[in-house]
Amino acid sequence: MPIYAYKCESCGHRQDVLQKISDPVLSTCPACGAASFVKQVTAAGFQLKGSGWYATDFRGGNAPAAAATDKADPKPADPAAPGAAPATAAPAAPPATSEKPRPPTSEAA
Repeated sequence: MPIYAYKCESCGHRQDVLQKISDPVLSTCPACGAASFVKQVTAAGFQLKGSGWYATDFRGGNAPAAAATDKADPKPADPAAPGAAPATAAPAAPPATSEKPRPPTSEAA
């Protein structure tokens, strides 16, 4: 159940109340009895964590340290895992170049 913050506009009394969403809004101040008890707007009491989110909505500046660790390089594949590439792979082909091979020159010796 959410906790709502209330404040009396007559006497300034403040109170946090645990209520269901379907419960009616309180209007009578428990301190002075005036009908000026109003619900206050407050910050959310939860945190979103993970890459791309701040721990709170009010954070500024650089990204948190937790986000930096989420972007770290993944661990190398386990060679014993099924579907893993064999440890002795064929050598890679030389890189292709856009230059055409030059014909041999005949030099007089």
